[in-house]
Amino acid sequence: MATYTAQVAWALGEGEDFARGRYSRAHILSFDGGAQIAASSSPHVTPAPWSVESAVDPEEMFVAAVANCHMLTFLHKAREAGLRVLGYRDHAVGVMEPNAVGRLAITRITLRPEVIYDGAAPSTEASEALHHAAHRDCFIANSITTDVQVEGSAAVG
Repeated sequence: MATYTAQVAWALGEGEDFARGRYSRAHILSFDGGAQIAASSSPHVTPAPWSVESAVDPEEMFVAAVANCHMLTFLHKAREAGLRVLGYRDHAVGVMEPNAVGRLAITRITLRPEVIYDGAAPSTEASEALHHAAHRDCFIANSITTDVQVEGSAAVG
């Protein structure tokens, strides 16, 4: 068993009115390795000036966690298959909408990986099989109910 920790720190700012909802949602996320990230509610959820657009929001972190786990698992699977990957990029998109019971949720995440290989790229079928295996074995994907799709992974040899 492994455990993972994160610290969340927020404080009411001078002159802000908590009772009226007039307070900044800006906060700091800290992780056990020392990384700190400026965070806020999404400006789609809490309008400015009470959210910070340049900070990461929970919805973005959720989409990034899925894409990040998929990439790391894919790289492992590609190495096991004897492939040499030189680069990997993804433009992941999450959609928030009412779920089956009418609650807002990230219901769908679409991954669009672009993989650069050293030498010839694998066939489309082999690439799809690697992405399928990566999704199957991704710890984060195994922890959620959101529909995750991998679209048209681009391979460059």
